[in-house]
Amino acid sequence: MFLRAFKENSNKKYLNKILSNRYVNVEDSKVESLGIIFNMSENEDFGLFKNLAEKIKINPNNFKVIGFSKDKKADLNTWDLCFNPEDFGWNGEIKHVELKSFLDKKFDVLISYYLAEDLELKLLTATSKAQFKVGILQSEPRLNDLIINTNLKEFDVFENEVFKYLTILNKIKK
Repeated sequence: MFLRAFKENSNKKYLNKILSNRYVNVEDSKVESLGIIFNMSENEDFGLFKNLAEKIKINPNNFKVIGFSKDKKADLNTWDLCFNPEDFGWNGEIKHVELKSFLDKKFDVLISYYLAEDLELKLLTATSKAQFKVGILQSEPRLNDLIINTNLKEFDVFENEVFKYLTILNKIKK
C-alpha cells in the first residue's frame, strides 16, 4: 500500500517535470501520421478513430491506436493493444516495449481521447514525442496544444472540431 503511494507520487513529480519543461512546437507541416490514446472504460469503439484518420487523410500504416484499462483482465478479452497500470514503473518508467515504441514515435498529431483523471493516461500523453497534441478539456491544460471542450459521447462533434482546426492550421493534405 505504501509503495503504491510512493510510486504514484514519483510519477506525479515526473509528470509535473515533463509538463513544466514542455516546448510547444506548432509547425506548418502537414499531418501524415496520427496516434490516438483512449480509455477503454470510457469508449471501446475503434471504428470511430479509424473514420477520423480517413477524414484527415492519414495512410493506414501511419495510424496507431492504443487503449488503456485499469482492469488487466479487460486487456485479454477486448483488444490486443491495451495497457494497464502494471506497465508503468517508478519516475514515469514505461515497462512495456510496444508502449514505449508508441511513445517514442514522432507522430504529427496525437489525440488523447479521454476524460478520466488517471495518472497513467496523463503520463502517456505527456511523454509522447508527438509534435501536436489534441485532447478533450481536462484539469491539466498543459497536456495538449489544442483542447476541444466536448462530451465523450459526442464523437462526431469532436471529429468535426479536430478537422476544422487542423484545416485552419493548414495541416491537412489536399
